Amino acid sequence: MQNYDIETLAVRAGITRSQFNEHSEALYLTSSFVFENAAQAAARFQGSEPGNIYSRFTNPTVTAFQERLAALEGAESCVATASGMAAILATAMALLKSGDHIVSSSGVFGATVQLFSNVLSKFGIETSYVDTTAPSAWKSALRPRTRFLYVETPSNPLTEVFDIRALADLAHGAGAVLVVDNCFCSPALQRPIELGADLVIHSATKYLDGQGRVLGGAIAGRRELVMDGIYGFLRTAGPSLSPFNAWVLLKGLETLRIRMEAQSQGGLELARWLESHPRVRKVYYPGLPSHPQHELARKQQRSGGAVVSFEVNGGREEAWKVVDSTSMISITANLGDTKTTITHPATTTHGRISPEARARAGITEGLLRVAVGLESARDIRADLERGLGG
Repeated sequence: MQNYDIETLAVRAGITRSQFNEHSEALYLTSSFVFENAAQAAARFQGSEPGNIYSRFTNPTVTAFQERLAALEGAESCVATASGMAAILATAMALLKSGDHIVSSSGVFGATVQLFSNVLSKFGIETSYVDTTAPSAWKSALRPRTRFLYVETPSNPLTEVFDIRALADLAHGAGAVLVVDNCFCSPALQRPIELGADLVIHSATKYLDGQGRVLGGAIAGRRELVMDGIYGFLRTAGPSLSPFNAWVLLKGLETLRIRMEAQSQGGLELARWLESHPRVRKVYYPGLPSHPQHELARKQQRSGGAVVSFEVNGGREEAWKVVDSTSMISITANLGDTKTTITHPATTTHGRISPEARARAGITEGLLRVAVGLESARDIRADLERGLGG
């Protein structure tokens, strides 16, 4: 379906109907699949005949989700995982070995920092963090054993935007791969593979589902990396996406474009209002001309997205006051929901990393992150004004 637009792919890609010719995608809740005979069973296990074997690594509903997301991202292949963090872990375990080196941006999700610094380091894999979006700084961080560059763009929570094409060129020149976390934009707003990225990581829990219902993750990209490397790790280690969650995510993808457009418009309205508010020190949103990478965001993204971070004067006390004064917005660290959410990153999403790491990433005690949902923009502003008003 390569010639179809993304709206059509989100609804139609990946559908393989059963003998019942159902219109909606089927949900296959089974742990295993039956073979016609012993020879077919042997051929399936050996890989000489395609087909389903065991739902840890082959399931028709999960396959439908993988194929649809691959189509949306413009990727050759995709594998699904139990969560976004499982996707990052699977990528690292499949592509790296002891002695290898990762170059990562400082502004990544707190659990990602924990994984790189505290878990992978036990296996002799070292990570260097770059504190700037400048490609020159990334070039300086490269080593002979650098195997992949890892970046969130826009980043969580400061919405830094990285030049994907420039980083891809650096990675390829060093014999490494570029891995891009596309969680904040989704393929509805940004397609990193078209800009040179080798792999795209998703926490499908966020915008791909869009309604906060299930956990899920995915890795999309070049076939030799996904199927010859990462798929083998998933088959053996088993951080698998359940068929039910895959079915829910398929339904979420159908409305991805219209949700992202509406929520991005709400994000821009909120960012403009916050930027004019006397009690807001700084606003971080790629759709604002004041954002340091605004022009780059305009080139790489269809819009600024739905995540707005802002810093209030008065540190943690005033930031918590804003959070606690809300009555409609959900106080939760999740994002990508149709319901607007608010969190204080320094004590939630990035609370487990060291103060030094938070400072390096620019996460202050006065910083708040709002993921704009589908409520009225006026109601969102009014809810925040309760804490910002004085």
